[in-house]
Amino acid sequence: MNEIGAFEAKTHLPKLIEKVRQGASFVITRHGNPVAELIPVREADPNKIRDAIDGLKRFQAEHRLDGLSVREMIEEGRRH
Repeated sequence: MNEIGAFEAKTHLPKLIEKVRQGASFVITRHGNPVAELIPVREADPNKIRDAIDGLKRFQAEHRLDGLSVREMIEEGRRH
């Protein structure tokens, strides 16, 4: 990933955006310290999202602490 100073990034933003659109990535620095990344947008994968949600639901259904389900622990925490 290429590094570019914040001032230079601001000055050349349209050119940088075009390069990012083509797949390039940049780390924007201020005084030599990384502060941001300029990267292409990643499309959300609906299958990965659904798998993650399903995994969390399985975890919630299968795990208990002292006989309490995850849902019961959440509700108990809200009451206090």
